[in-house]
Amino acid sequence: MASEQQTQTESHEETAQGEQGRDEALFADDERSGFSSRWDEIQSGFVDEPREAVEKADALVADVVDRLTTGFSAARSSLEEQWAKGEDASTEDLRVVLTRYRSFFKRLLAA
Repeated sequence: MASEQQTQTESHEETAQGEQGRDEALFADDERSGFSSRWDEIQSGFVDEPREAVEKADALVADVVDRLTTGFSAARSSLEEQWAKGEDASTEDLRVVLTRYRSFFKRLLAA
């Protein structure tokens, strides 16, 4: 019985995610493309300036991590605001928030 209930919950969650488009990429296509271009420049510059290439690689990785952190902090804050509705939230509202947490959690593990 419990596994049937879990299957139904997961099915509802997947439907909600599909409707709301919550399984988004970590970065927009143009931002991801910009990071890739920067990496390509760093890599091609290694032959002439290896130390500078490593410094630029460090800065690029730091930039990506900062943007990830900022994005996930904003997403978590948004989820917390929804969850904080407390007694005013219906079971359906809380179910939707839980599905968003699940999607958020999966994105964290995929990163």
